[in-house]
Amino acid sequence: MTSPSTTTQPLADHATVDAPNSAALVVSRARVSYPDGPDIRVVLDDLELSVEPGEIVVISGESGAGKSTLLTVAGLLRRPDEGEVTIAGIATSEMSERQRTAVRREHLAFVYQSANLLPSLTAVEQLELVGHIRKERGTAVRERALATLASVDLTDRANQLPSQLSGGERQRVGIARALMASPSVLIADEPTASLDPERAAIVAGLLADAARTHRIATIVVAHDTAALVHADRHLRLEGGRLRPM
Repeated sequence: MTSPSTTTQPLADHATVDAPNSAALVVSRARVSYPDGPDIRVVLDDLELSVEPGEIVVISGESGAGKSTLLTVAGLLRRPDEGEVTIAGIATSEMSERQRTAVRREHLAFVYQSANLLPSLTAVEQLELVGHIRKERGTAVRERALATLASVDLTDRANQLPSQLSGGERQRVGIARALMASPSVLIADEPTASLDPERAAIVAGLLADAARTHRIATIVVAHDTAALVHADRHLRLEGGRLRPM
């Protein structure tokens, strides 16, 4: 695949897409290291990753290879020691933390192994909260939340608390909550690891459908075949770099 343009413009007070033709996510020459006794352990070493809108990239690797570190860097949850992370055409390396938070709020969403739902909120309220954080108000927020739940086939579970949902249903609410943010980039960390094969296949299929329907660049850290079935690319993190499988 030809490498996309990474031309960027600085962000002012709010995250805006400045380069609509660039990849949704570009990690360029990222390096992360940690002290390891008297030594320095390099986890990411001049790492390169580019993900197009609607593309699904599955990343695997041995335990301790740095997969979680890569996700935190790509998700703007930590800064690399060196390198650049560009989200929706916006270069982030020189930003303040407030600006990075704005980019994260406007362009990124996360799905984890555990859905991490708030126990006191119903399924629809979990999504409405996202809308409120994005400063949406009025009945339109609930209407969009219900429509998003319908897209993951949970219309009849909208008013259930997390304790009343199965594991697969909780993960589907987690996906719907991510979609409620209208992200440019979705980062999923082992989203099907805690599910049985049947529910894992359903959740992986929903993630793939959402990525392609809404043109969301999607990174999935996974080892199971449920996620790999839908991958446009399968990369392995090894020696601090990504290698095609």
